[in-house]
Amino acid sequence: MSLLPVILSGGSGTRLWPLSREAYPKQFLPLAGEHTMLQATALRLDHLAAEHPRLGLSVQNPLVVCNEAHRFLVAEQFRVLGRDCASILLEPIGRNTAPALTLAALAAGIGDGDTDPVLLVMPADHTIADAAGFRAVVADGYLLADAGAVITFGIVPTKPETGYGYIRQGEPYPHAGLGGEAFGLHAFVEKPDLATAEGYVASGEYLWNSGIFMLRASVWLALIRRFRPRILDACEAALAAGSRDGDFQRLDAGCFAACPSDSIDYAVMERLSADAPEAAADLPPAAVLPLSVGWSDVGAWSALWEVREQDAAGNVLEGDAFVHDATNNLVLAQHRMVAAVGVNDCIIVETPDAVLVADKDHAQDVKVVTQFLKGAQRSEYRHHQRVHRPWGAFESIDAGPRYQVKRLTVSPGESLSLQMHHHRAEHWIVVSGTARVTCDDKTFLLAENQSTYIPVGATHRLENPGKVPLEIIEVQSGGYLGEDDIVRFEDVYNRDASEGC
Repeated sequence: MSLLPVILSGGSGTRLWPLSREAYPKQFLPLAGEHTMLQATALRLDHLAAEHPRLGLSVQNPLVVCNEAHRFLVAEQFRVLGRDCASILLEPIGRNTAPALTLAALAAGIGDGDTDPVLLVMPADHTIADAAGFRAVVADGYLLADAGAVITFGIVPTKPETGYGYIRQGEPYPHAGLGGEAFGLHAFVEKPDLATAEGYVASGEYLWNSGIFMLRASVWLALIRRFRPRILDACEAALAAGSRDGDFQRLDAGCFAACPSDSIDYAVMERLSADAPEAAADLPPAAVLPLSVGWSDVGAWSALWEVREQDAAGNVLEGDAFVHDATNNLVLAQHRMVAAVGVNDCIIVETPDAVLVADKDHAQDVKVVTQFLKGAQRSEYRHHQRVHRPWGAFESIDAGPRYQVKRLTVSPGESLSLQMHHHRAEHWIVVSGTARVTCDDKTFLLAENQSTYIPVGATHRLENPGKVPLEIIEVQSGGYLGEDDIVRFEDVYNRDASEGC
């Protein structure tokens, strides 16, 4: 008996700009504690088997489904935790949660061990304050799912909320041995207006839709085959034509592009509810388990303010932040001192390359900013000033006509690709650490305060052979300085030229 956590890490978190960017979205940020949201999700099931020995189960290493562009971020965050993944499935394009779960269910049958585990499907970007309470409800869900039921978890609402979908619970679900409550799944309902939401909460029959599910892999595959066979066909083809790349399972991009985009709710779950027109006797039973564990999807800055610790005036402060005669504000300072005087209910977020100021009641409207940035093709939509790479990171310090200055940090034992540029030359100055440099047919070491010159068209590579981070100042000069001016000859990370240096 085994439980396989499936972590869906495909979100972009645009409403948390400027901290969350397309290339580094919110699930990779430590927004509500010392761990990132992805790491906290992976750690959430720790102690489940020990706390609930009656289950007699083992919890497998998690399987993560993520955007291909985020693969190194996922791998690095698990490396920092000292944890392994069962697999990291790479989506070349987003196709919503139903295809993601289908891929996970198919992959669960690959390799040794239990080929039909119970899957616990969790988004990577949620917070849960009471992890032990969450595990207790998961234990109940496991008993039901192991017996063939399809489980969804509903959040006990703390207020009328128009930003969430709701689940209407039915009659108590009959099952002996549960530690908590379970109900039949009566209906999924769309995001309501405020008056409707107030009625939902007052009735006590409605829960917020958490997007967390539990069921056997075989049950999901049978259901998706029945209701959305094109999704199953495309996922099977994409996996079969894909390839293994270390910890990563790549999909065939053409096959996956043909996959319809649909959510778990729309593709399957709504068809299992009691009021569904497709309801049939041969469908597996569906149950909803209430969760009251301090859950948040941190979908906007106002939600982050709610889950963070506040001072006596209701302010959440981080970094070099100062407030006076101010209440109920969220002030995050990353790069410089931020002062707020005489303001209330504001969101103020400062990063090295952008500042957001918004009324808390308009937190959802931050998406307008990201839409503008994306439409204008501005880099602030996709990247932070510090851009992460599998070998480390680089940060732009200064730029002007025909020149650019960057700070490169190369992690111990890592290396950039063997590459060449058509349009730019580079000067490298070692600030700290030791560099191994390849330039055409020469390979040599540079120590602190030493430098070298890489001419236009030279084949070159930068490596860190040491045990401490290598810090380099890179001065680029030339007629074109874009990240796509790269010809890659060798790369230990199997990247193509579109992924930059």
